Order: sequence, then C-alpha cells, then structure tokens
Amino acid sequence: MSDIHMPRKLKIDVLRYDPNLPNEKPHMQRFIIEEAHGMTLYVVLNEIREHHDNALKFDFVCRAGICGSCGMLINGRPGLACRTLTSKLPDLITLAPLPIFKLIGDLSVYSGEWMRGMNERLETWIHTQEKKSDINKIEEPMEPELAEEIYELDRCIECGCCVAGCGTIAMRESFVGAVGLNKLARYHLDPRDKRSDDEYFELIGNEDGVFGCMTLLGCEDLCPKELPLQSKIAYLRRTMLKVGMK
Repeated sequence: MSDIHMPRKLKIDVLRYDPNLPNEKPHMQRFIIEEAHGMTLYVVLNEIREHHDNALKFDFVCRAGICGSCGMLINGRPGLACRTLTSKLPDLITLAPLPIFKLIGDLSVYSGEWMRGMNERLETWIHTQEKKSDINKIEEPMEPELAEEIYELDRCIECGCCVAGCGTIAMRESFVGAVGLNKLARYHLDPRDKRSDDEYFELIGNEDGVFGCMTLLGCEDLCPKELPLQSKIAYLRRTMLKVGMK
C-alpha cells in the first residue's frame, strides 16, 4: 500500500481592522487553506481574497521580493509575504500589519508616507556644487569595488521590515532607523556627493541618528535583502565621532 502524502490544512489567523469604519474594532479572523507545493503567503492571501473574503486588504506589486509592498508581521516577525514559504511555517499562521506605519486596513499600511518623510529629512540624493547640471558631462570614473559597495546599499527596497523591528523607533518615533542610515552611508561613500562630514553630522550626528541606535541587530536580522546594515551604521558612527571630537 503506497503512502499518500496528504496536504496540510493551514489555519491562517488574520488581524482585521478598518480604521475608516467608525464602529469597527480590531479582531482576528481565521481562514482554513489547503497547502500546496511551493505555496507562499502571497498565494495564501490571494486564495483567501478570491475564495473566502474579497474584502481582505493587503498590498503587493511585484510578487518577487523587489517592491517591498507585502511586508507584514508573520507570526510576530516582520517579513515579506511573497518570499515566505508556508512549508517553513507551522500549521497555525498569524498575520498582522507592520507597526509604526499608518494603517490603511487589515494588512495594508501606508509605508510610503514614513519613507518619503525620512528621505526628505535626510536629503537622500546626490548633492553637487554645480549650479547647473550638464547632461553631456562624463562622470568621473569610480573604482569597481566602491561601485559594488554602493550598489549593495542601493538594493534596499524600503519594505519597512527593519523599521517595524526596530526597538529604538518603538521608543523614539523621530529615530531615522536603519533604512535612513543605510541611505546616508550610501551617499557618504559616493564620491559624486559633495557634502562635507560636518553636513552629514548635522543630519545624523545625534540621538535620532547614529548615536540613537542600540545595536539590537533586529534590522539586519529581518532585512529580506540581507543588507550589511549594522556594519554601515558602525561606519557612520565612527565617521560622526571624528567630526564631533574636532
């Protein structure tokens, strides 16, 4: 008699809440989903919305771990639904929206508002000393090793997982977080950015910047792109210490 493997019945507990409905209260709703080979939580959520409750709110765009839209708490841990295999999880899976960010409804959050504010605050763009750009000007050559290091930091997808898992941000909302410090490290390394260390110190040389990080390593542990966040924060901290000791 052949041994037939029966697919698991997954119990998916989803935190439901729409802040736009005056009488709505946060509550958990359970869905039973039959597991399929190679199933991700993104597939699970679409299964729920298509066959169980089409009012379920969650975000997605690329479905390939590139856009960062599907960030959520998965059994209490920030992660991307599209990159999380159900085979790596127990039968009972609890899903909730990422904290810190503005809630749209259910698992959908408005992370763009927080990210835009952070980028504007830290001026995360190349600062040149030229008053007028010349589109025909050839950029100065860059060492391949440096270009690779900058590219590595540019892989951040602003998914918000590091923000949601940051103990400092939970206590101090003004902290720029690993995502902000990662971006500043990227521009500080870039020779095309002409800001001085003193100008960088004005941006992050304080408790809301590099000196506020408690080095709990949650950001690096949770980053779906596995960026070297703590080493870059340490790099910025050493640089800012030199400025502060002048």
